[in-house]
Amino acid sequence: MQGDTQPLWTPAADRAEQTNMRSFMRAMEERWDVAFRDFSAFWRWTVEEDEKFWLSLWDFCGIAAETRGGRIVTGKRRMPGARWFPDARLSFPENLLRRRDDAAAMIFWGEDRVRRELTFNEVYDQVSRTAQALAAMGVTKGDRVAGFMPNMPETIIAMLATTSLGAIWSSCSPDFGVKGLLDRFGQIAPKVLFAGDGYFYNGKQFDSLERVAAIQKELGSLERTVVVPYARDEPPTGGLSRTVLFEDFVAGYEAGDIDFVQVNFNDPLVILYSSGTTGMPKCIVHGHGGSLLQNLKEHRLHSDIKSGDRLYYFTTCGWMMWNWLAAGLASEATLLLYDGSPFHPDGNAIFDYVDAAGMTVFGTSAKYIDAVRNQGLSPIDSHDLSSVKAILTTGSVLVPESFDFVYEHIKKDVCLSSISGGTDIMGCFVGGNPTGPVWRGELQARALGMAVDVFDAEGNSVQGERGELVCTSSFPSMPVSFWNDPDGSRYLEAYFEVYPGVWRHGDWCELTEHDGMVIYGRSDAVLNPGGVRIGTAEIYRQVERLEEVEEGLVIGQEWKGDTRVVLFVRLREGLTLDDDLVDRIKTQIRRNASPRHVPARILQVPDVPRTISGKITELAVREVVHGRPVKNADAMANPEALEHYRGRPELAI
Repeated sequence: MQGDTQPLWTPAADRAEQTNMRSFMRAMEERWDVAFRDFSAFWRWTVEEDEKFWLSLWDFCGIAAETRGGRIVTGKRRMPGARWFPDARLSFPENLLRRRDDAAAMIFWGEDRVRRELTFNEVYDQVSRTAQALAAMGVTKGDRVAGFMPNMPETIIAMLATTSLGAIWSSCSPDFGVKGLLDRFGQIAPKVLFAGDGYFYNGKQFDSLERVAAIQKELGSLERTVVVPYARDEPPTGGLSRTVLFEDFVAGYEAGDIDFVQVNFNDPLVILYSSGTTGMPKCIVHGHGGSLLQNLKEHRLHSDIKSGDRLYYFTTCGWMMWNWLAAGLASEATLLLYDGSPFHPDGNAIFDYVDAAGMTVFGTSAKYIDAVRNQGLSPIDSHDLSSVKAILTTGSVLVPESFDFVYEHIKKDVCLSSISGGTDIMGCFVGGNPTGPVWRGELQARALGMAVDVFDAEGNSVQGERGELVCTSSFPSMPVSFWNDPDGSRYLEAYFEVYPGVWRHGDWCELTEHDGMVIYGRSDAVLNPGGVRIGTAEIYRQVERLEEVEEGLVIGQEWKGDTRVVLFVRLREGLTLDDDLVDRIKTQIRRNASPRHVPARILQVPDVPRTISGKITELAVREVVHGRPVKNADAMANPEALEHYRGRPELAI
């Protein structure tokens, strides 16, 4: 890959020196009698000396634990099979609730309807009362508690209360349908369900209680449903069985010191879910210790979060980034929670939040940045934004033009970190580096302690060539297991089938000359016309530079023994795809990518199907185009959009 000659941003020397990353590097040099000439050398040390690294990170972050034990890892080279800190006993929520004072712990905006704030003391007390109520009804270690909730304070409180008992938390966002909820919660059999009564989106109020009633009938394991009022002060719960309002549930319990149940490092903490668009979602189990270590590393080192920082990430409770955001409490940060549309009442909503709350770390999706750019907004001119020191993006590829947009139209002096990892690892394989430069179109750095590499089809390590993102050694936040996978076969198949003993993540990517990374899309969605592998992001980058195009979706269609590239475009409102625009799209792709990238067909669609976490579902569209069933359309936010791709005469074979 040919890079730019100058970075878009480089931290001032004094700023870099004051980061947690630089403090940790200096501490490692002193503790282990080593010297690092640059960040890349430091990263290599954390991989080659990973036991020293994870042990030192534990100490640097001051993790509270009953015991750490003497062993750091057993079976380190076995993937799966490695167990980090196998003798340690600790509590994830105890580490998140370490701060107890009257500073703001959570600030919550529910679109333009709700404004609330809770202190660290108030959060601790609420967790104490909720944990007592759960314990009184028999919730204990290993039980499952589910959340069908907006991104609001009570969701985090319920998670902390649940896990303080050693029970297991799992959540979905309120836009899930009944089948999507049952496909997830039905597999884990929760004893208790926390449910919001409804939610707001784009200025409209939506009810959740009808779906709560439906899932109550199907989940025989449910002993109690706790409804949290949000959309209404007094939600009607008369038609629900074994249901109580949140305040009534905790009534009678006085706040006091929490007796955190100490569990093994690798005992289950949460169950997350794969997208489920190609079948039943996988139930991915993550442990207390691995989740804590990974989140602390990414917050304190890769994102430079310190006590008093104000951390925001646009997320729902059905996405792993909600868990990542909640863990910010372990770094004594104030969590800035937002629920609803980030464009209500207009595109300034989140930038208004930045200034009102003094946001320091601004986390969002690449698609949000694209949408702000497409709306013609320039927050650098309309807002102060002086508090923001870092902008993080994930969820999809942040194209080079969006890097330009951030520095030209949002903020010039900011560390823009495009990060990538996922539900599978409760964190990132590639993340930010607040001590280093930001290069246009690149993710800054491989995550510390993660042996990230790029492999070709034969399993050879390559740099400057495109290939599969892999991790060649174990790490603490690998899944503990998959739920209902007693022999581990589903877990093995998910990550280790292509390169035995090596984690294959499913991203098509390239290591750059700056030791950063470019990701071109999911490898299972990579196009292969004429045997040439093309990442879908390479086409999106070119198509979405045209002002007429809001977004694109590209697939490979099986065609006469080969594959042909088919591009669907959603245009700006009121526009129609004509021959002139088709020619300009093809010319744009041919000139700036290659003739191989040029689609054989370009078709207009009014909507692009997405998962509930907002990711484009290329694989589902590919199945529809080929006349094959989509196995789990209920995992999608807008499954009706698939009808725009079905039976298109232009794609008849």
